This record gives sequence, C-alpha cells and structure tokens, in this order.
Amino acid sequence: MVASSLLGCQRCRLFPLTALLRCNVVNATHKQYQGKGMRLNRFICAATFGFLAATTTTANADTWRFGLEEIEGSVQHSYAERFKALVEEKSDGEIDVQLLPYGKWGSSYSALYDAIQGGAIQLGFGSGALGGTVPESQLLNLNYIMPSDQWVTAQGLNSDTFLKSKAWQDSFRKRSLVPLAALPEGYQVWTTNKAINTPDDIENLGIRVMDNSLLRATYKAYGASPTSIAYGELYSALQQGQAEGNIQPVFAHEEMAFYEVQDYMIFAQQSQFVATLIGNADWYDGLDADQQKMIDSITKTLVREGHDIQTQYNEERLETIKEKSDINIVELTEAQRDAFRKKAKPVRQIYIDEVGARGEQSLNALLSAFDKAAKGE
Repeated sequence: MVASSLLGCQRCRLFPLTALLRCNVVNATHKQYQGKGMRLNRFICAATFGFLAATTTTANADTWRFGLEEIEGSVQHSYAERFKALVEEKSDGEIDVQLLPYGKWGSSYSALYDAIQGGAIQLGFGSGALGGTVPESQLLNLNYIMPSDQWVTAQGLNSDTFLKSKAWQDSFRKRSLVPLAALPEGYQVWTTNKAINTPDDIENLGIRVMDNSLLRATYKAYGASPTSIAYGELYSALQQGQAEGNIQPVFAHEEMAFYEVQDYMIFAQQSQFVATLIGNADWYDGLDADQQKMIDSITKTLVREGHDIQTQYNEERLETIKEKSDINIVELTEAQRDAFRKKAKPVRQIYIDEVGARGEQSLNALLSAFDKAAKGE
C-alpha cells in the first residue's frame, strides 16, 4: 500500500463520494440495495467543508473532533460513541468529543488523514488506505500473521509490546501522527461461485481486491488473478461475471447484499480488517499528563468492548445472510488454511522490501505481541 493507489476504498460497506463543493445529491451505492444494484440518494451539504475550513491547526482545548472512515451505525461508530461517552464522563464534561462519520469531513480517506495530520481533526480511524500516508501501516494487511483467536488478536494489537514499540510509533510520528489504539473489525471473508478448499481451487480466479499492491501480491501468490473494480460497481460486476470472487468482512457482505450474487462464502481466517485509532501528534503532545493517561485508560477499556461490538455485528449479519439466502458456507480446516498460509508467507518479505527497517521491526514486534497474548502474558 505504499503507492498512492492505496487511497482507494477498502471498507467494503462504504461508498465513494464525489467532491462536495456545494450542497448536492450524491448517488452512492450502499447497504440498502433494493433488488439488484439500485442506488441510494444521500444529501450531503458543503457546510461540512466550511466547518473544517474554519478550523485552525491548533486544537480546541474543549472540543476533540473524531473522524470516522465509516457511517453511523457501523463498528467504528459504535466504538467512537463509547469513546466519546467515557471521555466526557471522565473529564466531567470539560471535553466535548464531536463525532464526524464518513462523509462529514470530505470525499476521500486521504482527506481525513490530511485533516488529522494538519490538526483540523484531532483524532480518527485509519485502515487499509492509510498505507498511502503511513506505508508501514500496511503490515496489518498481511495474510496469516494474526492468531485464529480474534480476542488474542485484539489484545496483541493493543499491547504495549506492539502499539508502543519504537518502530511503530516512529512510523506514525514521522508523518505527524501518533497511534493510540487498534480496532479489529472481524475476518475478511471470500465469496465466489465455486467452493474453495485448496490453492488449486483459487487458481486463475478473478477475485476483486482493493487497489493495493500488497493485496495483489498476496492473491497472485495464492494463484488467483486479482482485479480492482470500483466499489460502487462491484455488485453489478459480480452479477455479470466481470469478477468471480470478492473479499469483504461479513457485515459488508450483508450490508451491500453481495451474497445475493455469489454462491459460496469461504472462511479462511486469512486476515482481519483492522482500523488504527490515530491522533495528531502535536495535539496529543500538547495534552497534559492526566489527559494522556485518560486516553490510555479509555482505549485499554475499549479493547474488550471493541471486540464485543465487532463480534456481535458480524454474528448478527451472518445470521441475516443465512436467513435471506441459501449461500453455501465453507469453513476451511487448519490443514487447508495451512496450504494458503505457506503461499502467503513470502509476501512478508515483499512488505519489508517496500517499506524498510521500521516495517520489519514493526512486524517482529507484532508477532512477539501475539505470542505473548496467546500465552496470557
């Protein structure tokens, strides 16, 4: 995700927006599909731009603006609501946290990251597209580096061993950011029109991936033929056979109704979707010690709550998919996953070659953190 192309959409349940230069009607594909590929009209006003433009790079001492990559009602939004409630409670109301869901801060993920870097927004989430700003962050897109136990993954990602490691912290601080927490949002799941149990089954499969060099390298390593298709065109592309497979978290498959045009849903446990909570470095460093301790305490509390939120969302959405369709659910065995794991492992070196020493050090810190979390340390 070093290339600028990484700014493309990863979040499967979101939709791209056109530049919001005036109050306008934006046709955006979203979860409330009616039939096959109808469009949802959303009104988004340019007043949001005026709001951000009027903001100076100096953080308001009483208001913390929190930018989300996702819409209201999402995993990120539920996490942010709890963060807001806890900050306002622990600060006795002296700090107001203003939530800015997707669409209220601009028209691309890069706009959000730029706003956090510049200080117009104090903190927010960054996931796959963040690799265009922080190349080392694409570490979290590598396949088969995370434990199969999702709770162990959440603990490892939020441990001091990884989150506060020098390499990981420096990777963000070099870009005027600071990593504060991680929010795993559940496994990425494959959908196809045929069963996949071995790498042979995925050979030459035209599977859609986000426009991301590391993901393309991963799926080429599996033997597939990865292709990039605009997210708003993905439903019809699957329906018409322009793409044969798709990679999304469960909730996205349900929200965007991709299961309507695919026959199989394959759980390979190859990767989780992870959002990193980032803050503007100058803003964070300007907080007093008590405020920094408060953030640290709250984010530690939210490790478990965040895990419970995503677990509930994904379990409920999977049940909805089962109720609404006859899609075949395939769960790979450990032996079957191991065949894919062996093919994915060399991609780690591609990551290291692309991002350098800090990337390698961050990878080692993450693997160590997972090992400690698995042992209960």
